[in-house]
Amino acid sequence: MADIPDTSHIGAAHDLGGMANASEIKAWFVREVLPLEGVLIQFLNRSGRGKSDVEDLRQEVYMRVCATAQSEIPRHTKALVFTAARNLLIDRVRREQIVSIEFMENLDVLNIAIEEPALDRALIAREELRKLQAALEKLSERERAVLVMQKIEGLSVREIADRLGVSTRTVKRSLGEGFRALADLMLREPVDPRRTS
Repeated sequence: MADIPDTSHIGAAHDLGGMANASEIKAWFVREVLPLEGVLIQFLNRSGRGKSDVEDLRQEVYMRVCATAQSEIPRHTKALVFTAARNLLIDRVRREQIVSIEFMENLDVLNIAIEEPALDRALIAREELRKLQAALEKLSERERAVLVMQKIEGLSVREIADRLGVSTRTVKRSLGEGFRALADLMLREPVDPRRTS
């Protein structure tokens, strides 16, 4: 049986404006959410996660459900629980798909059996990746940081601004300048020393 999330921090006696108080949320949780635990665990197990990961996911689902119940006790508890679980699994998959440039550059070091693309495509892709990394290193520290946070880590402009302690306008300007500089560096034709006129 799951630990009941601590709801003591939830609006002590907020019966005003549709806000549920902590005792109402706790009673609702025990009455309607906990009976779904077995089905929820089966659902999470089908995602291919390990037992400890399923336990963590279950607790996260419970926290999300309780947070939603703060404003109003939901009428359709089962739908809320499984929507929260599905969204949590989607968030996890998105986070796991983020791959660092350094990892991609050193794929040949790993001894993984994969379906190899044509050799010329692999060489071109690896060269493009090196060119991208070299271009990123030529950007200013802020431009590089915001581009990496947005395009590699998947953060929003607001999240980047919060992390850096700057305004969203500054982040947008840095992104624009970074993209222009990166495009210029990536599209610039290499100078062939033999063709000096």
